Amino acid sequence: MLYRIRHASHYHLGDKWCIYPMYDFAHPIEDALEGVTHSMCTLEFEVHRPLYDWVVDRLDEMGMLVVRNGVKIRPQQREFARLNLTYTVMSKRLLLQMVTEGRVAGWDDPRMPTVCGMRRRGFTPGAIREFCDRAGVTKVESESDTALLEWCVREELNKTALRRMAVLDPVKLVIENFEGTRTVAKPNNPLDEASGSREIPFSRELWIDRADFQENPEKKFFRLGPDREVRLAGACIVKCIGYEKDADGKVSLIRCTWDEGSWGGNAPDGRKVKGTIHWVDCATGVKAEVRLYDRLFTVPNPMQDGSDQFLKYLNTDSLKTVTAYVEPALAAAAPGDRFQFERTGYFCADAKDFRPEAPVFNRTVTLKDSYKP
Repeated sequence: MLYRIRHASHYHLGDKWCIYPMYDFAHPIEDALEGVTHSMCTLEFEVHRPLYDWVVDRLDEMGMLVVRNGVKIRPQQREFARLNLTYTVMSKRLLLQMVTEGRVAGWDDPRMPTVCGMRRRGFTPGAIREFCDRAGVTKVESESDTALLEWCVREELNKTALRRMAVLDPVKLVIENFEGTRTVAKPNNPLDEASGSREIPFSRELWIDRADFQENPEKKFFRLGPDREVRLAGACIVKCIGYEKDADGKVSLIRCTWDEGSWGGNAPDGRKVKGTIHWVDCATGVKAEVRLYDRLFTVPNPMQDGSDQFLKYLNTDSLKTVTAYVEPALAAAAPGDRFQFERTGYFCADAKDFRPEAPVFNRTVTLKDSYKP
């Protein structure tokens, strides 16, 4: 079958035509007229190659092949296995189903295995190319581990992403004996001297991450707790002298004092302080929406029970949204800019929703992973 008949209005041509060429017929004609040398297809098109070659031969007989630099260009179809990823589906039909049913927020949802989705999540072209190089090209149907793709992204962003501080689960810390304001100088990227540094405001009231304080510190927990010291990254050493709780029993305020000889991060008497935590100044910190994306499905192969059952493995926790506080420099980001939130992960400014007065960041990948390529 070379044509199909459809009596319906076309979105470009209206009712002018009702006959349309099938893909198998249009494919070789378009390649020949455009001078394509190699048409790369997935394995299901292997049985279609005889028709492809037959149509190209007929076009050759009619003198319709492109001649480039005195050489006649004869298109060739070559097939390879689809690049499948764990914890997602690659079928356009199934992806379309998730879009039309509202399971995801469109084709560019950062959880989708589409180019526009990966771009919006913060994946770089170089990292995707590196992943494809490592996965290789084969005719054997197989799956590539999503962790390998994330590893490639993490490796590139570690070298290129600017460092910033952001507190995703904030609790207020007050330094009782600190007066006035200061600034802390921190490098934009320790691996790239050319990236320079930035000045971060610092005052007596700060936001820190709730996970960096424990009322009853566990063994090998070296961060903040009652009567414990910790280093505030780039600033000074503080000691917890008390804390308050809200009506629900959650810690709502941590009170500290600072060692006035420790500005810069080192104790004046040489004592060792093991823990270092990040922070954001309350007075100048910017409130931001942070979207924490995770894998779209809960199992490596969502198709294991058939394509009609894949939705039962949809990860209902693949997106969590939190209200965070970020250092002032992040409000000046441009949509698509990529950053490492120190001690947290890699994030990018959302390409669609980011605004300086209401920043939105998407988590690209976590900071560390156990995957070893």
